[in-house]
Amino acid sequence: MNEERHHRTIQSFVKREGRITRGQQRALDELWPLYGITPDSPVDLDALFGRTAPRTLEIGFGNGEALAEIAAQQPEHDFIGIEVHRPGVGHLLQLLQKRGINNVRICNTDAVKVLTDCIPDNSLDRLLLFFPDPWHKKRHHKRRIVQPGFVQLIARKLRPGGIFHMATDWQDYAEHALAVLQASASFRNCAGDGNYSVKPEYRPLTKFEQRGQRLGHGVWDLLFERRQVDE
Repeated sequence: MNEERHHRTIQSFVKREGRITRGQQRALDELWPLYGITPDSPVDLDALFGRTAPRTLEIGFGNGEALAEIAAQQPEHDFIGIEVHRPGVGHLLQLLQKRGINNVRICNTDAVKVLTDCIPDNSLDRLLLFFPDPWHKKRHHKRRIVQPGFVQLIARKLRPGGIFHMATDWQDYAEHALAVLQASASFRNCAGDGNYSVKPEYRPLTKFEQRGQRLGHGVWDLLFERRQVDE
């Protein structure tokens, strides 16, 4: 799903197109005008959604099933999903139409660029990063999206009190992210220093995660709150 700028530009992804089904291509052709956004300047989120509401942004939504489920459960919230994998975008568009979900908008580009150039500061209530590319080889760890520069960036975009929620099935990445986030003066660990959080009810179990559980694989959730300005 994910990454490289911020001192050697971190991107949020590795470009992998994959095969697009006829249904996904039809959704991209017909539904993108309804749900898709191609921002190249700061976005007026109230105008985009036609209301003022709590805002959640997900980086790398994969096939979109988790995002569609959360958005359906929380119609009073607005959601922005970012994914570079076009088959996944097409699949999410199909889900949104099938389930009549209208509180989601989609970007099909690099998340770091969107956050830097298009999302206003102090505008997000929650930022989700579920199962990012772990770059498991040690020489590739520098490509992981969760780095000090990225943490500074999302701290600017979250409102004080806003939540950054990451989940990973790679313990090494969980430990890395925990250390990076706890080193930031902008965030407070919701589970207490050195601890991982219990999976919130709003995060659906993916098929991938369910399979991993059957195989005995662990999953680590990290929830960090953006500190109040005067803390």
